[in-house]
Amino acid sequence: MDPNVWIAFAILTALEIVLGIDNIVFITVLVSKLPADIRDRVRQFGLMFAMATRVGLLFSLSWIIGLTEPLFDIAGKSITGRDLVLFFGGLFLLWKASKEIYLEVEAPHQVEEELEAGAAIQKTGAKLFWYSIIQIGILDIVFSLDSVITAVGMADDIEVMIAAVMVAVGVMMLFAKSIGEFVEAHTSVKVLALAFLMMVGMLLVAESFGQHVPKAYLYSAMGFSLLVELLNLRSKAKRQRLEEIARSKASAA
Repeated sequence: MDPNVWIAFAILTALEIVLGIDNIVFITVLVSKLPADIRDRVRQFGLMFAMATRVGLLFSLSWIIGLTEPLFDIAGKSITGRDLVLFFGGLFLLWKASKEIYLEVEAPHQVEEELEAGAAIQKTGAKLFWYSIIQIGILDIVFSLDSVITAVGMADDIEVMIAAVMVAVGVMMLFAKSIGEFVEAHTSVKVLALAFLMMVGMLLVAESFGQHVPKAYLYSAMGFSLLVELLNLRSKAKRQRLEEIARSKASAA
C-alpha cells in the first residue's frame, strides 16, 4: 500500500508499453505475411513469449549484470555479451526489415506466389507457425534487454517489475490485432513500420559499439511521420468520397 510503490508501478508500466512498441511492430509485420488462419495464434503466442522472456530475465539479474562484463577487446574497445546480443540482433532486424521492404515495394506478390506454388517456401501449417515464433523469440531477447534494464533501474521490488511487465504485455495483446489489421490495410503505413524497424536495427548496432542514441529521438521522428501519413490517408479517403459523389451525380444526370 506504499504510494511510492504504486507510482513506480504506474511509471514502469508506461515505460514498458513504450519500449514494447518496436516489439509489437515487428510482430505485426511478421504476422501480416502469414496465412490468415494462424495469424492470431502467432500474434498472441509471440506476445506471451515476450512476457515470458522479460519475466525470465528479471529472475536472472545476475546473468544480466554478467553481460556487461568485458569478454575481449577489439581496437581498444572492450566487447561485452550485451554488445554481441545487440549487434547480432540489430543485424537480424536490418536484414529482415530491408527484405520485407523489398518484397512490399518491388515484389508485393512474391511471398504469396511462393506459398501457393511451393517454389521457395515449403513451410506451412505447424512448420510455418514455429518458424515465425523462432524469429519473434530472437528479437524478443534483444528487445527485452532494454525493458529489463529499465525495470531494474525504476523499481526495487521484483514483484513490481513483474507486475508492470505483465500489465504492459496485456495492453499490447489488447491492441495488437487492431494495429495489425490497420497496418495490413494500408501499404504505406506498413512500409513506414518497416522503416521504423530498420532505424531500430541501426540503433541496436550503434549501441553495440557504445554509441548511445536516446530512443525518444527515434519515437519522436516516427511519431511525426505516422501523423503525416494519417493525415495523407484521411485526405485520400475524403477525395475518394468526393469523387464517388461526383460520379453518382453524373450518372443520375
